[in-house]
Amino acid sequence: MKLLISALEHSANVHLKSLKKELREDVEFIGIFDRELGEPIVDLRSLAIMGIVDAIKKLRFFFKLADEMVELADDADKVLLMDSSGFNLPLAKKLKKKYPNKEIIYYILPQAWAWKKKRIPVLAQTIDKLASILPFEKDYYPKNAPIEYVGHPLLDQITTFKESISETVEHITFMPGSRKGEIRRLMPIFREVRRFLPIKKATVIIPEYFSKEDIKELYGDLSDFEVVHNAHATLYEADFAFICSGTATLEAALIGTPFVLAYIANAVDYFIGSRVVKLSHVGLANIMFSKAYKKEIHPEFLQEEVTTKNLLDAYKDYNKSNFLENSKLLREYLQHGSSKKVAQIIED
Repeated sequence: MKLLISALEHSANVHLKSLKKELREDVEFIGIFDRELGEPIVDLRSLAIMGIVDAIKKLRFFFKLADEMVELADDADKVLLMDSSGFNLPLAKKLKKKYPNKEIIYYILPQAWAWKKKRIPVLAQTIDKLASILPFEKDYYPKNAPIEYVGHPLLDQITTFKESISETVEHITFMPGSRKGEIRRLMPIFREVRRFLPIKKATVIIPEYFSKEDIKELYGDLSDFEVVHNAHATLYEADFAFICSGTATLEAALIGTPFVLAYIANAVDYFIGSRVVKLSHVGLANIMFSKAYKKEIHPEFLQEEVTTKNLLDAYKDYNKSNFLENSKLLREYLQHGSSKKVAQIIED
């Protein structure tokens, strides 16, 4: 079976690797994905976008890439789209128009329930099988929509969870993000926070794909930190964390590591996003936990709220025992990983 893949984001490819392990050996990937999984038609590094302005500059490139995917689909048995709705939803429309009988599966759905509910009927009509990773997501779709909750993919990768939390904090880890703009804005504050913490060990989690030159330019002076790359292992070992918004916040919440979310967006992006997205929280764990239990699981600080004082105060006042109990509730809510279920959907 040839499977046309459109997985543009690093996080989507992490989940795609777990999915590949569950698929039959005769399933061949074609399209857009990490080179570790085969021979993609494009280098994922060329797809990185930093904000709305950068996205506009690359429009022509993405239009051409979509056309290449439509032509490539002629040789595919099925299509798997993952996340990246800005690219994948228009691609799905083109594919369905040219190949009305070719099955399209969407795994890690667009968060249309949060900011563009008008897209939900379009998704329901265009996609043949919608694989949801959020238990509450199905409630936003029409009753006859082809949507199914398959579990959360992070629970395919995370296999060790904290059962207790030490009151003595010896190791704190910092995750200033994976995008260059995020890192530049957060790292100066994280460095200052670290100087006020009387701890034995401070680590900073840096993506492996950054060069030495990138690290020096983005992170600045790292003499007070130990550089590490394995996020899951480090979060499990750490007693506390300061994390940029993103998948990492959900990883920490599932593992059971108490943390504070800090996020500073580009001013233009934040202005537009704050008027489009209608959410009470930014962190994925908070979004899910508030849906299930009507409260947040961790503190959040955004934009001008991200100060050394606010982060240190939140750290000092943290109820770690309460967080751990909520972490267990969150795992129960999400139930299980999704790779096996999605593999069944593809091979059905």
